[in-house]
Formats: sequence, structure tokens, C-alpha cells
Amino acid sequence: MTDGVHPAWEENAGWWQGGFTDGADPEYEEQILPLAAEHLAGARRVLDVGAGEGQVARLAAAGGASLVVGAEPAWGQLEVASARAGGPAYVRGGAERLPFADGSFDAVVACLVFEHVQGVDAAIAEVGRVLEPGGRFVFFLNHPLLQTPNSGWIDDQILEPPEQYWRIGPYLVEDIAMEEVEQGVFLPFVHRPLSRYVNAMADNGMHVARMEEPAPPPGFLAKAAEYRDAATIPRLLLLHAEKR
Repeated sequence: MTDGVHPAWEENAGWWQGGFTDGADPEYEEQILPLAAEHLAGARRVLDVGAGEGQVARLAAAGGASLVVGAEPAWGQLEVASARAGGPAYVRGGAERLPFADGSFDAVVACLVFEHVQGVDAAIAEVGRVLEPGGRFVFFLNHPLLQTPNSGWIDDQILEPPEQYWRIGPYLVEDIAMEEVEQGVFLPFVHRPLSRYVNAMADNGMHVARMEEPAPPPGFLAKAAEYRDAATIPRLLLLHAEKR
């Protein structure tokens, strides 16, 4: 770790920006960004935790929020976020220690961030702290049940008759590992059961008001035949929590 950020995030910032931002990724374009716009609608002061190069923060600003701040620990992301502008302000900071006063925001969004955060209890406590009463937490995750380590589509030709099914990995085992997400690109992933997140929210005054488990979008399924086989298995989980 360097200054609170794993060096892999600095090393691979350009890889992420090239493959998952600025219209490059169908899951973001067809699913994640529309859901973020829906669940952030009407928010006035928005914090984007783990903002990366700022695409969700820019969306919140374009949606009419009067203040949007992106908190991001990796310099390689912050530099591009600032260059792409679009309205938000950015600060360097990790999820476990947010540099804001209590009740500063009426909405916090974290998009595919907490599966990379080791200090999950501290991070969710920070979200609860910076939210005002009645504020919302829009929380995107790789689906903790169906996208566990070693999960995947199995085409079993040994069985008679052959079967195809989705194998679920060891769901209840908390696991921290460097995963190869593309040839030569390794990033840290933390798997936890869903209950860890929901209970941490409850412990910090937040309750889940809505949950979304969308099917993979058409643009993603069209990328490879094996993806179409798993069209009924959600890759994404969205929790919309509200602070009491």
C-alpha cells in the first residue's frame, strides 16, 4: 500500500480509463450509469466515494446537483478526472477516512468500490457519518453471491445427460486476493457475504429501501457467446439505503 492506495490502482489507472469510461464499456453505458441517474435523481449535494476518473460524479453534476465531490485515493485517476472536468470537485481520500464534516451530503454513491476496500466497517461508518438524516446511499457491487471467487458458467459434458449450470464459489468465506482481470492486469478484490454490508449499514443508521439485481445488459451479452449462456445471472447488485 502507498498513501492508503494499493499500487495496482496507480499502475492500472490507464487500463481502467481506457476500458470502462468515456463510453467504452456497455455495462456502464447501458446499465450502471442509467441506474445511478435514477437513484441520484433530486440529490442536491453528492459525494462519489472511489470516484475514479469521475464518470459517475459528472453524471450527478449533469443531473442538477448543486455540489458534487469525488473522493479518490489514486493520483492517476484524479488527474484525469480533473482534466475531464464536467462540474465536480475532487479530493484525494480513501473510503475509510473521508475528509468531510458530519452530515455534509444528502447522497453518497459508491460504484464498484467496496469490493476493493479492506476496512469495510470503517468505510461504511464514514458514509453514515457524512450523510445528513434522510440522505441516501447508492451502493453498487459486483454481486456478492453470484460473482464470488471461482463462480462461473459450467458446461458439464461428463454428466448424462450433459448439464449447464452456474457454479457458486465459497460464499460465506471472506477472501482477499489479487485477481487477474485481464492478461497481465492484477487488481485486489475482497469478497464478503452480503450480510456484512447490510449489517454494517444498519449499525450506522442506514436501512435498505430498495435492491436491484438487473440482468446483464444486451451490449455485454453480445461481447461473447459464453456471456449469453449466463444471461439469467446478475453481475451487478445495487442497494439504495436511507439514513434515519
